[in-house]
Amino acid sequence: MRVLVSGSTGLVGSALVRDLAGGGHGVTRLVRSSSEAGRDGVRWDPEAGAVDLEGMEGHDAVVHLAGENIAGARWTPGRKARIRDSRVGGTRQLCDALQRLDRPPAVMVCASATGYYGDRGPEVLREESPPGKGFLADVCREWEAATEGAARKGLRVVNLRIGMVLSAEGGALAKMLPAFRAGAGGRIGSGEQYMSWIALPDLVGVIRHALSSASLQGPVNAVAPHPVTNREFTKTLGRILGRPTVALLPAFAARLLFGEMADELLLASTRAAPAKLLASGYRFAFPELETALRPLLGK
Repeated sequence: MRVLVSGSTGLVGSALVRDLAGGGHGVTRLVRSSSEAGRDGVRWDPEAGAVDLEGMEGHDAVVHLAGENIAGARWTPGRKARIRDSRVGGTRQLCDALQRLDRPPAVMVCASATGYYGDRGPEVLREESPPGKGFLADVCREWEAATEGAARKGLRVVNLRIGMVLSAEGGALAKMLPAFRAGAGGRIGSGEQYMSWIALPDLVGVIRHALSSASLQGPVNAVAPHPVTNREFTKTLGRILGRPTVALLPAFAARLLFGEMADELLLASTRAAPAKLLASGYRFAFPELETALRPLLGK
């Protein structure tokens, strides 16, 4: 299989590229700079409106992972605009390019996020659940809608609603580890908010599964089958590291530190279920939190 991959240098993209190449598949990276283009790279710069249509021809699939990081800095109006544009605008431009190809790929796997559901408390959220409210929910809804052009062209489009990706090499877990290893980790707010998560090796496996499974189409929850509350996550991580977890970040303090991002990323409760993945026969290598964290942390 020949696969186009955007966001190939990110945490998920780099792991996916290694996995596909190791499995004998051809990988072409979608890159922004013409200096990066070459034997394994094709230029695609949505901000500049630059796309190498000829280089995109002849691929069997495309995996679209590119997008501005939503964590880290506070969500200023400018940052929110970049988050939205990088996902919605970038996806729309990529799909426009795919529609112009003489030989478009048969399948497109596009990242989305469980932020689609918003803050829903203990409600179990399956792919048919309606969208929630808030900035992230709005972005995710528009992000998925931006792939409609590719679907009209005849591509089988899979929108992966990805939960928190667990890896010691990057992402949310890597940011938490210094505090937890120092014994300064603890719950956030009430700790009762649900966290939908997935181990990085499983996410790579889910993407491969989505590429090859003709039955998968539309929204797919890319999360492990056993979400946990923030309190449970905190206790499990502390137990594995052998460190206390008595610290607390109250909700008001989280809002002072992170503003709107605190309510949508740290305090929101999303209890998503991978209904479509399980029905399609995907078997999780790491369905439980503790058995996922121990190998990731070398424990």
